[in-house]
Amino acid sequence: MRNAVALAAGTLFGAGLAVSGMTDPQRVRAFLDLAGDWDPTLAFVMAGAILPMALAWAVRPRLAAPLVAPAWHLPETRRLDRRLVAGALIFGVGWGLAGLCPGPAVAALALAPAPAALFVAAMLAGMAAHRLLLPR
Repeated sequence: MRNAVALAAGTLFGAGLAVSGMTDPQRVRAFLDLAGDWDPTLAFVMAGAILPMALAWAVRPRLAAPLVAPAWHLPETRRLDRRLVAGALIFGVGWGLAGLCPGPAVAALALAPAPAALFVAAMLAGMAAHRLLLPR
């Protein structure tokens, strides 16, 4: 059941990214280009995500556990440290340069496989390097 729910959620997320155009790196770059030909589409996508997420956070305290998992897996700390800030900076710079982040990149594998595959390969290499060089 968990796998079916994960597949359905991932499919819905990927379809939403594709329909909204967020798998197009040029659209993301146009959103980040405030001084040029700015495209507000990404702002509308983010705003559209606020309502369901707010609803989820309102419902979560009323549930003892998720519907298809034995327990909640929430962050254990709210501390901001150098590793978190460095990771956020690397993510942001990579997102700005490539116009993709992990979710849209995986969704883009179905739409534009060649450029997305290069990004996904680099992302997986970075994840492996992080795991090898910076263990918990």
